[in-house]
Amino acid sequence: MSTVVQPCARCGARWAVQSTPMHWCPRCRGVLLSPAPIDAPAERRNYRWVARRPDQRTRRSPVPGRPQSRETPRYTQIPRWGLLDPPPRPTDAPARPLTRLTKWASVLPIATAALFALAAVAELLRYLLLLRNRTRLIHPAVLLCSDVFVVAAALLALFLALLTAVAVVGWLIDTRRHAFQETGRADPRSVRALVLGCVIPVVNLLWPGVFLTEIVAERADPRALRAIRIWWAAWVFGGLVAVAALVWRTADSLQVKADGVLFTAFTDLVAAAVALLTLAMMRAVEERDVLGRSRTARRWLIAVDPAVPVIEPVQPGGRAQRAAVEPARETDSVPDTDDDNGAVDRVHEEVLTK
Repeated sequence: MSTVVQPCARCGARWAVQSTPMHWCPRCRGVLLSPAPIDAPAERRNYRWVARRPDQRTRRSPVPGRPQSRETPRYTQIPRWGLLDPPPRPTDAPARPLTRLTKWASVLPIATAALFALAAVAELLRYLLLLRNRTRLIHPAVLLCSDVFVVAAALLALFLALLTAVAVVGWLIDTRRHAFQETGRADPRSVRALVLGCVIPVVNLLWPGVFLTEIVAERADPRALRAIRIWWAAWVFGGLVAVAALVWRTADSLQVKADGVLFTAFTDLVAAAVALLTLAMMRAVEERDVLGRSRTARRWLIAVDPAVPVIEPVQPGGRAQRAAVEPARETDSVPDTDDDNGAVDRVHEEVLTK
């Protein structure tokens, strides 16, 4: 028996070399490797198994001086290179400023409006206590509860108003970026300019309306622009009322201070209305209705006169119609004996004449 064999590259069978080497495996028709002694060590063989990665041609050449791994790779399952490529992972979008608060931009105005309404109720209760105090003394515990109610409601409303303002600024930045991207342009105003224009006092009465108007300047639907103008007017009015309320608190007269309580309640109600108008304006810019639902397109057509049918429509049959038809049929089916006898006589006369 020959001690020289040829291993099969496919099934691994070893075939003894008798006279001339073979090229194909008789069992699986795989390629046969070069002949080698059956007990030859790996160093004396003229072939070796090499496992390479599919991207070995595009990989970088090994760095000189760095040790290379010569271990045979091991796999826990059949390699599926190129047969089952995982889908590319979506790249994480760059972190935008005010992202966390922007997600709550549609909820914070509602909460702010509710707290300002609660603050207005607290001021009205305080005014009722002042009226009661004109004739009777008020218990200190009641005054303490009133003070806590007024101060707590006012502070919470102001805190939520600040959070709402920051969230709306973040919403403004995102909305402007998307609006200008749809037209193939970049936002001409930087984030810093948008933030400063919305935060600096007195300046923020003018620039927010300008920033919002630039978003809907090229839209054909005027509803968003109308909503922005209404909100802009309410925003300026609310700012003026807030300044007037602060100035009113500097009065020395007791009656003026008592009237200032009512004016503060009015200021809180105006702030609640501005918060709700802010939410309505945001949804109008996003082309949604007041409840946040997607706005459906409507087409108004000119009403015309009803069409006159050319063919008379088929009328449903009834008892009256059947009753009118049946007597006619019965009349047609009654034979006229006189006419029949006259016709028979004429036929006999014609036959006799012929």
